[in-house]
Amino acid sequence: MQSNSGKYSFVIRPLLYVMDLFIILTLATKLMAVSRGYLIFCCYMIASWLITAMGLGFYKVYRFTPLLRVGYLLLKQFVIFTLLVFAFFGFYKELNPSFAILANYILLCFGGIGLLHILLFVLLKKYRIFVRRNIRRVVILGENAKTKRLKDFFGNPEYGYQIIKTFDFKTKQTNIDEIIEFVINEDIDEIYCSIAELKNTEINRMVDFAENNLKTIKFLPDNKEILSRKLNYQYYGITPILSLRNIPLDAPLYAFLKRSLDIVISLLVIVGILWWLTIILAIIINRQSGLSVFFMQKRTGLDNKPFYCYKYRSMAEVKSTEQVEKNDQRVTKIGRFIRKTSIDELPQFINVLKGEMSTVGPRPHPLYQTDFYHLRVDRFMIRHLIKPGITGLAQVSGYRGEVASDMDIKNRVRFDIFYIENWSILMDLRIMIKTIINAIKGDEKAY
Repeated sequence: MQSNSGKYSFVIRPLLYVMDLFIILTLATKLMAVSRGYLIFCCYMIASWLITAMGLGFYKVYRFTPLLRVGYLLLKQFVIFTLLVFAFFGFYKELNPSFAILANYILLCFGGIGLLHILLFVLLKKYRIFVRRNIRRVVILGENAKTKRLKDFFGNPEYGYQIIKTFDFKTKQTNIDEIIEFVINEDIDEIYCSIAELKNTEINRMVDFAENNLKTIKFLPDNKEILSRKLNYQYYGITPILSLRNIPLDAPLYAFLKRSLDIVISLLVIVGILWWLTIILAIIINRQSGLSVFFMQKRTGLDNKPFYCYKYRSMAEVKSTEQVEKNDQRVTKIGRFIRKTSIDELPQFINVLKGEMSTVGPRPHPLYQTDFYHLRVDRFMIRHLIKPGITGLAQVSGYRGEVASDMDIKNRVRFDIFYIENWSILMDLRIMIKTIINAIKGDEKAY
């Protein structure tokens, strides 16, 4: 059976290298005439572009890569590109183009290469949807919650995956020889195995088959065992060591970047919005409830240390051990509006500026909830390894507000741990954008 799996996709990446360098070198004629200096610049740019692009993973864009990450890679690459261009003309004094000419050259390169990459990225997605080629044929070994999520992911046609069959080891006797025969006969490209449902001998058999038949094999980790965690692999001398988790924000550089972003955003919000909004809300809130504009509550912060979390007052009365419920009679008229639009959270940018919170992170719980949940929810306290946030991955994934069931808090913890172990500036920006969109639309759980 012929497969439309896009077996010539390996051509795209080298072609992009060539086209990017063509843009860089062609536009360089705007800086200088074709001469000895131009040839030196070409050699310098070819070498430095290839080295930095490979080092930064600029071309590591896959069919499942989000468009926002493509933009992030472009921006990162062109920051380095800008430094390289200025460094060259700083050392090579024979050529002396003006700052305006250099800036124009860099912007043209950025625009040309950026347009090329984004256009190709979007066109490939449309090509997979409408032409139904460049498709990866896959089989899934196992039937459980994780394989179901994987099938849902593959259901998006723009990623270009086609699930040919799922083998269920629980409800029927499945033979590895039958799977291997099926993979060969149906010209399967990728095999996804759930470790939880295969024996070690079966896994080894599938690995041997895949490697000997040029098939891609990937694994879904066990739900319960250590493999389901994000392990950090290191060498002590020549002895391999696995540590339980790697927290990116433990690195001083990443912590500095996140804190810098927090300071900039909090200052913009406080100076641009908070001061005048506080005056308006203070008048309205005082008329409706006779109380002050701010509400302060002790919540759990970094390393389980308590701090006072600021909010705009949205309720006429607050009992320290009662959650806000849907249609809660304690919420005032203005309170319903500011809670629906998440405006009540804006004073927490003061907490961010003070260093008690971050713009993005696990939401801080009141102290009584921390005391309650840490004894009942597995790995709950891991949330306090980093600063709490005004918004977070759990909140934009549907787990904000009232904890109505055990699954709400368990899923919130699951998303928080994923965020802690996989943090990046890009992830923070995506969460911020999604938070703003939800605030404008009005989150159904914001009450």
